[in-house]
Amino acid sequence: MAFPTKSPYVIIGAGIHGLSTAYHLAVELKARGKGSGEDIIVLDKSGIGAGASGIACGVVRNNYFQPAMRELMAHSVKVWESDAETYSYHPVGYMQISCESMHDDIRSIYEQQQVIGYPSTFVEGEKDCMNYMRRIFDDWRAQNITSVLHEKSGGYANNTKSMYGLAGKAEYEGVRIMTGVEVTDLAQDSQGAIKSVQTNKGSIDCDYVVVGAGPWIKQFWDMLDLPKTINIKDPANGGMITDVPMWVYWCLEEGTLGIDPETQKTNDGKVPPVIHVDTDAPLFSDEDGALITDEQWGIYYKPDTHFGGIQGGAAPYKVEKNPDEVAVDPYGPESPEFIVGPEFAHMWVSALSHCQKRFSGTLSKFKREPSGGIGAFTPDSFPVFDIFRQNCYVIADSNHGYKMLGVGKLVAEEICGDRSRLLEPHRFSRFEEGKLHPVSNSPFPWS
Repeated sequence: MAFPTKSPYVIIGAGIHGLSTAYHLAVELKARGKGSGEDIIVLDKSGIGAGASGIACGVVRNNYFQPAMRELMAHSVKVWESDAETYSYHPVGYMQISCESMHDDIRSIYEQQQVIGYPSTFVEGEKDCMNYMRRIFDDWRAQNITSVLHEKSGGYANNTKSMYGLAGKAEYEGVRIMTGVEVTDLAQDSQGAIKSVQTNKGSIDCDYVVVGAGPWIKQFWDMLDLPKTINIKDPANGGMITDVPMWVYWCLEEGTLGIDPETQKTNDGKVPPVIHVDTDAPLFSDEDGALITDEQWGIYYKPDTHFGGIQGGAAPYKVEKNPDEVAVDPYGPESPEFIVGPEFAHMWVSALSHCQKRFSGTLSKFKREPSGGIGAFTPDSFPVFDIFRQNCYVIADSNHGYKMLGVGKLVAEEICGDRSRLLEPHRFSRFEEGKLHPVSNSPFPWS
């Protein structure tokens, strides 16, 4: 088939955002009599789910201190639930298990979840939390826990299956997905709008472009001639914080403990919720008892047949490099952070053992394989969803991506003319206006 030279809509990225937008845009165009999926092309330099979407932990949760993120995630959970089989979605629930410094934040999340009708249970007090957890896992032993937020919705999805399921839905609507096509530039007309997408295979004239490139967002930000640094209004005093880098990079460390996923079952033999623990209890090595850290730490984990074991991760760390020096391909084999090192494995498995006795003595089972990766974060660590250059919709997820399946539906509706209330708090203008999202006490920048 000949390479196309024109398409009304070109979507860059065949990950969660690109494919979700393509599918929902095809549905919206058809329903409104404005076109069909045949008007849409998705481009990816590698393949479907070849980047962050194909290797992320796959957790789907609502647990956010920020009201705007919480509402957006409640919407996304409903989209996951709308076709759980195709999306390979497992609605097992999610648990945020926390120490006292996070107690008030977690209580606030629970209270606001009740307001929006998101089902959850909140347990307070060290004794009651321990009893609650031991009713689920009889070997539970995590220390310094004073609150448990148990979200009854949410869970996790299998990455590859969900991406190919989503791609199949888009292709059924007539969307053309082209892999092995790398975008090299976005050509603008005399008015500054995007007139064509330049690729290594040729040029595609277009009416509208959607960028859903995940951790590669900075490359497209530069193609759009958008600012490398920005000014942010300080909501506390009204002054301006100047020359703030638009993009910073964090290394996300995740991995898999290669033991039978069936090992992690509840007391009644069921698949458990996704577990997330943040505590200030000292963490000691499961190997020799040496102190690993006496500062607050956090991990998350779940049994997952897709990864072939117990899969999860820990709090990320900043990449101390100029953004221009970060690997061009943060999910490629040349990235030194692509395969996590022994320090992470030691910490994470010791943390698993801190939480549940069944994981003690399992460090040798840690699988050395590609996982985690580098994420591109905005100045406040939350997404930007906005239109630039008149006809280019940028989905800059700030590494909240995979769980946010519903964003593509909202973006598609906006492209068709409906302004989204849920996306409004995530406009680029919030930085200069000082409309920043509130900051929690979590060690994770995306909570």
